[in-house]
Amino acid sequence: MSETLLVTVGGIGRFHTFDLASQLQKRGHLAAVYSGYPRRNFRNTSVNPSLMRCFPWVQTPVELAHRFGLMPEALYRPAARLAHLSVARHVARTLPDCHVLSMLSGAGLEAGRAAQARNIAYVCDRGSTHIAWQDRTLREEHERLGLRWRPIDPGSIARELAEYETADAITVPSGFVWRSFVEMGVPAAKLHRIPYGVDLDVFRPCAPKDETFRVLFVGQLSVRKGLAYLLQGFTRARLPGAQLVLVGSPQPETDALLARHPADAVERTGAVPRAEVARQMSRASVLVLPSLEEGLALVQAQALACGCPVIATPNAGAEDLFDDGIEGFVVPVRDPDAIADRLNRLHADARLRARMADAAIARVRRIGGWDSYGRASIRLFHELARARGHDVAPLADEAAAQA
Repeated sequence: MSETLLVTVGGIGRFHTFDLASQLQKRGHLAAVYSGYPRRNFRNTSVNPSLMRCFPWVQTPVELAHRFGLMPEALYRPAARLAHLSVARHVARTLPDCHVLSMLSGAGLEAGRAAQARNIAYVCDRGSTHIAWQDRTLREEHERLGLRWRPIDPGSIARELAEYETADAITVPSGFVWRSFVEMGVPAAKLHRIPYGVDLDVFRPCAPKDETFRVLFVGQLSVRKGLAYLLQGFTRARLPGAQLVLVGSPQPETDALLARHPADAVERTGAVPRAEVARQMSRASVLVLPSLEEGLALVQAQALACGCPVIATPNAGAEDLFDDGIEGFVVPVRDPDAIADRLNRLHADARLRARMADAAIARVRRIGGWDSYGRASIRLFHELARARGHDVAPLADEAAAQA
């Protein structure tokens, strides 16, 4: 008799792992979800607490020490690698019976090998570009800007490369990330592009648009997110009465970037709760995210859901979320003039802003929250389980097609 597909997921933190866990749970496919954070961090999740397996004993002290300046940067990176290792080993020791294990990259090597020894398929879930591509790109960008580069821990790079080699499959969120893996020599057949979704219960229009033209940025105030190009683009646009709002945590380079590219009418809020992010997005005229490197920035879909047009780069995964000129604008990386041009277009044309806002909301409704992500992930997990010889029952859509 066929078995119901069972999947275990996990990683060092939350990220999109609990969104995937929720999708698996509501379809009856979740065996367990692991995290390096304590259970209290997940009070607002729909995942059944009995299926949560938290191991915070290394990750939480390391992150707290780093957040409050109690751990030098030179120690933090190897300590963070140790935290990833601790979670991976905990999963390896306690992994329940299942058909597939999907772990966020960096925390999956030992768990993945233990799973495969039990004929469980192992998926490496990578949310950003290939780690060697990432390290090279960010090193070059820091040198380009004349800023100190803090390289990715070599041990972390080695772990991830081993994960890519070991895994039955690698899931990535965007075509941009997919291309970075192929460029670094990973076989295309091993890669599976599954774009993320958005929480429509939180992210929706929840405040009126400001009369002031508000240019919003949400994310770490970093080189990686393209902060330098945003500041230059905003200044070059020369927008009368406009305001630039920066929502997110400062990084070691933040003050240097702000001093190097001063802009008038800048508001910094720091990190804020998700409900306040949604309010800021609802008030804003446009979200700008000129990232140099990432996977698929969730803030783009969140802004679209709030009726906020987006200006972003392909390197933020923009091309997987919206169409250039319809819900926003896709601009090249390192191009402040393109940012300035698109800001000027939106500033000058209220009807264009309104049209893009309506198109943004309609686009996210078509995405359907996290459901499309969940269905695509489960189809892949089902294929991987069958490839390892497991007699798993057909999925609901497959069974309907056979009826």
